[in-house]
Amino acid sequence: QMQLKESGGGSAQPGGSLRLSCIASGGSLRFSNYALGWFRQAHGKEREFVAATTPSGAVTYYADSVKGRFTVSRDNGENRMDLQMDTLKPEDTAVYYCASKYSLRREVYYTSHSDYSNWGQGTQVTVSS
Repeated sequence: QMQLKESGGGSAQPGGSLRLSCIASGGSLRFSNYALGWFRQAHGKEREFVAATTPSGAVTYYADSVKGRFTVSRDNGENRMDLQMDTLKPEDTAVYYCASKYSLRREVYYTSHSDYSNWGQGTQVTVSS
């Protein structure tokens, strides 16, 4: 069973940047066999999709609300996924979660939270002046 742990959350001013990381561990996992995603949940709202990457890392996909501002990347050798968040807005304030799904479909990404079976505990991101 894969365990995921996020880090890098915190506070930023509007227009600022933060970088989140997600490290995977556990068992005899082969990180490159997992599709990965970032989701977020603001207080009182449902969890929403933010970004996804395919097992190979060659393809990425973003929610419209973050497209052009956020960049997802992964390093399969380090069992790591990052989310670079630039030009932050107050509406980006939320708990951010990373998630993984075992998949041998190398170039397929997933955007629904129900697709993912492994989740981190979340990290808080607060954007305010």
